[in-house]
Amino acid sequence: MQGKVEWTGETTLSGINSDGGKISLDWNSGPSPMQVVLQCAGACSLIDLIEGVKDREVRSAHVDLTSERADDYPRVFTKIHMSYQIDTDAPQKLLIRLIEKSHEKYCSVGNMLKHTTEITWSLNES
Repeated sequence: MQGKVEWTGETTLSGINSDGGKISLDWNSGPSPMQVVLQCAGACSLIDLIEGVKDREVRSAHVDLTSERADDYPRVFTKIHMSYQIDTDAPQKLLIRLIEKSHEKYCSVGNMLKHTTEITWSLNES
């Protein structure tokens, strides 16, 4: 994996993937790098959940994220809570197992963060 981060003026940056994909960051008005890390942790785990339900119908899905950060530098995340909202015909037992496996093994972003961060979650089905 390769990438590049380029300053684009004032308080803005552009993250560029080796395949040309881009994200824009603004450390004043957001999304800031830490906001992107938080959202990537949610995205990584939500992908595990969506991929895991396979052929089941998923009508909608998202994860609400709340976090706390250390008061002193480096201001790492100390707590993250992920509240999964999913409207699907998949059984709750399957959803719970998929979320647990995501946090235990599959979500690379969350597994990097869990060394400094208490990560909790809840599931709310529609």
